[in-house]
Amino acid sequence: MSRAWYVLQTFSQYEKKIEQEIKLLINDGVLGSEVLDVRAPIERVEEIKNGKKRVRERRIWPGYILVELDLPEVGWKDTVASLIKIQGVISFVGTGKEQKPLPISDDEVKNVFMLTGEIKADKSIFILYDFEEGERVRIKGGPFDSFEGAIGSIDYEKKKLKVAVQIFGRSTPVEVDFQHIEKI
Repeated sequence: MSRAWYVLQTFSQYEKKIEQEIKLLINDGVLGSEVLDVRAPIERVEEIKNGKKRVRERRIWPGYILVELDLPEVGWKDTVASLIKIQGVISFVGTGKEQKPLPISDDEVKNVFMLTGEIKADKSIFILYDFEEGERVRIKGGPFDSFEGAIGSIDYEKKKLKVAVQIFGRSTPVEVDFQHIEKI
C-alpha cells in the first residue's frame, strides 16, 4: 500500500459538502481504512476595497478537493468507486475510468498546505488590491498626504504604486505604498 494525496474533482460549490460527507463516512467506518483524510483547501485573503480591509476565505482550487488514501495494489477499485459514488463527485484527476488514480507530488501537497496555513509559510494571509493603471487615487499619509493623481504602474511584489501627481504645475511620478492610497 502507498499512502499519498489525490485530487478529486467535484461540482463547483460542493467542495465543503463533499468534504463533510467523506469525513462522516470515515468516522462511521464505511470507507474502510484506505481513506485517511480529506481537505477542501481554503486560504485566508485580506482584501482592500475602497480603503476598507476585510479577511475572507477563498477556495484554492474551486471544484477540487484533496483526499489522502492508502490504496492497496489489489482492491483499490472498490475504494475509488465508493468515493466516486458520492453525490457531487465527478472523478479523480488525471485518470480514466479503469485506471488507478495518480497521486500529486509531495511538493504540491506542501504548497497547498502552506497556502492554507497548516504548514508554516512566509505569509499565511495574502492581500488583494483592486487598483488599475490610469485610475485616479488620493495619497493618504507621508510627505504627499492629500495629493491626488493617476496610477502609472503597479508593483505587486513590493506593494507599491507609481502615482503621477502635480507638483509646481508639472506631472511628477511618486512611489507610494499600497496602504497609503485610497480611491477617489
